[in-house]
Amino acid sequence: MTADARKRDTLNIRIRPEERDLIDRAARARGKNRTDFILDAAREAAEDALLDRTLVSVGPDAYAAFLARLDAPAAPTARLLRTMRALPPWDEA
Repeated sequence: MTADARKRDTLNIRIRPEERDLIDRAARARGKNRTDFILDAAREAAEDALLDRTLVSVGPDAYAAFLARLDAPAAPTARLLRTMRALPPWDEA
């Protein structure tokens, strides 16, 4: 890996001590340092924000096929049948 690939830019933020302490506790609980914890959380939030704005465009035929699949009953696979016959955990003795 080249030095450029490993280089990180600095991001400075202002934060109240109680928020920093909360983040530090959460980072330790996950076995991460503060920087990695914040980067992971920020990256996930950024991806979610962008995915929420993703628009999928399809033609009328593809849309009709999509609706037909949604409206079609589930295929009774062995796993589905086994699940439907199983007692829910709250009904088990």
